[in-house]
Amino acid sequence: MPFPAVMTLHLIKLCVGIETPDDLRALQHGRRMAVGDALVHTTRMMPRRASEVLTDGALYWVMKGAIRCRQTILDLEAVTDPETGRSACRIHLDPAVVDTEAWPWRPFQGWRYLAAEQAPPDRRTVPGADGDDVAAMPDEMRDALREMGLL
Repeated sequence: MPFPAVMTLHLIKLCVGIETPDDLRALQHGRRMAVGDALVHTTRMMPRRASEVLTDGALYWVMKGAIRCRQTILDLEAVTDPETGRSACRIHLDPAVVDTEAWPWRPFQGWRYLAAEQAPPDRRTVPGADGDDVAAMPDEMRDALREMGLL
């Protein structure tokens, strides 16, 4: 009898002080270039469902009250802060920041699991628009068009 396949599970986290995916890209690129380290985000808790997160999981970032982008999770590493002795988790991320459709999300502390079927889709191009990208629209315009059912 075959074992059931491991389901993909994502993480979702607030991106405090960052307003756009481009701001996140600039910050991460600047930090990596300055420090020379791998791209990691450190958080206090290690996911108990790590095997599901490491099966094609991504970290979805909430900015200005909405999920706006994601990064693929490459690895989860348990670490101990040498100064405090507290355990933590390093989330190793793919440097590529992928814009998603902006989905409203309420504030929360820490991170949360996000089921694959609840994750917003990646931004797409508008069919028949000669390559014009929905992503090129200002967030406010895109949100208004979505509320009217035009996107």
